[in-house]
Amino acid sequence: MSKTLTLSDPATTYGHGPVSDDITLDELIHNPYPAYRKLREQGVTWVPEVNRWLVASWDDIDTIERNGEAFTARERDSLQTRVMGRTMLRTDGDEHKRLRRATQVPLTPKAVEQNMLPEFKKIANQYIDRFAERGHGDLFSDFAGPFSARVLGWVLGVPEATDEQLQVWSQALMDGTANYGDDPVVWARVDAAIAEIDAATTVAIERVMKRRDGSLISAMLYGDDEGNRLSEEETRANTKLIIGGGLNEPRDGIGIVLWGLLTHRDQLQLCLDDPSMWARANEEAMRWVSPLAMFPRETAQRVTFGDTTLEPGARMGLIVGSANRDEQHWERPDEFDITRPRARNVAFGVGHHFCLGVWLARQMIGGAALPALFERLPNLRLDLDDPPVMRGWVFRGPITLPVLWDPATAPDGV
Repeated sequence: MSKTLTLSDPATTYGHGPVSDDITLDELIHNPYPAYRKLREQGVTWVPEVNRWLVASWDDIDTIERNGEAFTARERDSLQTRVMGRTMLRTDGDEHKRLRRATQVPLTPKAVEQNMLPEFKKIANQYIDRFAERGHGDLFSDFAGPFSARVLGWVLGVPEATDEQLQVWSQALMDGTANYGDDPVVWARVDAAIAEIDAATTVAIERVMKRRDGSLISAMLYGDDEGNRLSEEETRANTKLIIGGGLNEPRDGIGIVLWGLLTHRDQLQLCLDDPSMWARANEEAMRWVSPLAMFPRETAQRVTFGDTTLEPGARMGLIVGSANRDEQHWERPDEFDITRPRARNVAFGVGHHFCLGVWLARQMIGGAALPALFERLPNLRLDLDDPPVMRGWVFRGPITLPVLWDPATAPDGV
């Protein structure tokens, strides 16, 4: 039941407004959407279980992300900063611009399509070769995870890291940034991953300082034409950021769009008939179940949202997974529909924190993974005896995706 929270404990809340003490982490992890509907109705709400004000509506999130003076990414006691160090996602203003501009050189739409997409297609087919004759599998563990890991290792510039290592590292980092329950077992895995990532990054830094290449680590160290570049410490921090988001989000995105298409065969047929629809399917899937479903912000000024007033220092959670299903912004928001009118969603962020790797993810999923899977695995379908499992609220996506296909006619890879 909701009640009014006052400033009786300002050191904890930094504000007053509605509170929901019946929303649990378990509920959010398993099926957050009923809670999101409740939060959209209440407005900005204090949720003790996650120790922050949750923002669930499209309009409120859009307002926050477009007002860099009143809201900051430099959250105190940030879990992401605890895990990765100070990254571009936890900076604002000129510092954010410098870090971003140095890293974005290889990630422009033209650069990704011309320099990376052919390799993405090659990698996709190499992984499909491993299981195409089998006729059954789990596309989360057999394809989405290892494919995303191999692409990441190649783009980032750590080719020595194995697929398994990259997936373990990425999951540990993401679990750490979502460890609102302060689980010591999670922190132990995080610390072990950090040590291994830093060692691999040191090797990469030493290599590219001898010879510049096209990797993201090289781009960070050498910078752009205007002299924006990262120090070695900044490179290590942002390498962790890229290993986290650059693997988990496309991996989960592949699983989400597959789940959407395989449960909506008429929409799948639209994509098979017109390959340009793969991109539409990807965008709709990111709206429907946003892989990066929540990110933190902190108030820098006194602000008011309806019945809620927040003082400087209030910690907020912006739930883009809720905003992308806001009834005030979308018709039939809970439905997967790749034919819905084109409209901006916030799955990749808003404003100057718009996702740096958006074109990378779009080409990995819509340009390489989806066409290859449906070409190589005829009559691809869900295994009805073993339904997919979805989990998460900070990061959300399938953790299993069992499927069947007809192996006898599967064409060879390219």
